[in-house]
Amino acid sequence: MALRWSSLRRPLAVGCALVFAIAALLPTLAAVISGEALAQRRGVSLVRDAEIENTIRAYALPLLAAAGLTADSVQVHLVNDRSLNAFVAGGQRIFVHTGLLQRAERPAQVIGVLAHEIGHISGGHLSRMEDSLSNASALMIASMLLGVAAGVASGNPDAAVAGMLAGQQIAERNFLSFTRGQEAAADQAGANFLDATQQSIMGLVEFMKILANQEALQAERQDPYVRTHPLSADRVAALTARAEQSRYARAPDNPENIERFKRMQAKLMGYLDGLGATLRKYPESDTSPYARYARAFAYFRTLDFTRAQAEVNSLIAEFPNDPYYHELKGDILIDMGNVRDALQPHRRAHELGPREPLLAYGYARVLVALEDNSLLPEAVTILKDVVQREPESSAAWQQLAIAYGRSGDIGMASLASAERYLVEGALRDAQGQAERAQRLLKEGTPGWLRAQDVIAAAKERRREARNR
Repeated sequence: MALRWSSLRRPLAVGCALVFAIAALLPTLAAVISGEALAQRRGVSLVRDAEIENTIRAYALPLLAAAGLTADSVQVHLVNDRSLNAFVAGGQRIFVHTGLLQRAERPAQVIGVLAHEIGHISGGHLSRMEDSLSNASALMIASMLLGVAAGVASGNPDAAVAGMLAGQQIAERNFLSFTRGQEAAADQAGANFLDATQQSIMGLVEFMKILANQEALQAERQDPYVRTHPLSADRVAALTARAEQSRYARAPDNPENIERFKRMQAKLMGYLDGLGATLRKYPESDTSPYARYARAFAYFRTLDFTRAQAEVNSLIAEFPNDPYYHELKGDILIDMGNVRDALQPHRRAHELGPREPLLAYGYARVLVALEDNSLLPEAVTILKDVVQREPESSAAWQQLAIAYGRSGDIGMASLASAERYLVEGALRDAQGQAERAQRLLKEGTPGWLRAQDVIAAAKERRREARNR
């Protein structure tokens, strides 16, 4: 019997590998289930940019309303990745790769993808995906056990392998059938939202046709969107037929959407693609606002501050009420070491975009950096508003802790540090800082009560981590 069990170890190991192969076929499935925590462990880099986030938000808002979802309930995150991808994860969160934004040919294609992803959220696909994965895993495990039992009973290792392979293939087919069904449902829901907002479905159709060319490539050369959003000729045909029936199939892109799109692509190219690529698309002879914007970022990234300032100053002279041009000027001055000179453009950006948390944070950061205690009350006020609207901003919590500390309010500084560490997952530090805050703050005050909440949250998450 020992010899037979030993001979079964190899097939059993193969069977285990086949179970885990599902994850390789569907690389973002785990991210769909576990959300941002897994994305961070994988080293995914999230991009924060007030203007681009505002653009995606503007594209998504009408679709969310058509889906019956409130704007505050859905968050959009930008992933710094050149691949063409978008997915929903971690509850009602949409992740969009910068590569998709750069490779899209017009706003309708980006809007079509957003409509599709919102279709997943409105359809409750995330929770049902988790159930389907559990069912697939259970089926494969059961097949493995039956295969091993058959191999032991017959003394034939090949029987174990055959049983496990059959179970894995059935589970994989069932799961992929389920995800294809979800994709088709999200397509139709997205088409409904586009119709309801009087926008063309053709952008989504065009995007699907671009992806169809990827299916012939080997898996490692495909964009993630192809592997995580199973395509089929039926899906493309169904969307095309739906477009032909839509009153708005030929609706042109909204001029404001086009303007946002061109600015977004110019900014992404200048910031991400380097000076050479930027100058090839936007040569010095091109004096359009988009070209100057792209070159300003490209020069900024290469530390050519003189040219970067010249480009952004020309934009501000022409468009004095654009907050993002002032923001860029302030950032250039900070990198030049002229923090005091950066105060005015960042203040102006905040004045022009008072509801933009990132612009508010940029201004408050300069107030703190100047080390002028007379500026700290304004910094604290602004940062408190920022963290209220963006409680997951560890950078804002850090700046608030510094501002409180320099103001002499060590209790609130400790509480802000505890909030920062809780966001970052440094649970032991979060608990320690919250306990310190609780000792320093007056019992029963809002800060003291919040410190209790942070302590309880940190303890609970540490307990969960130990149990895993």
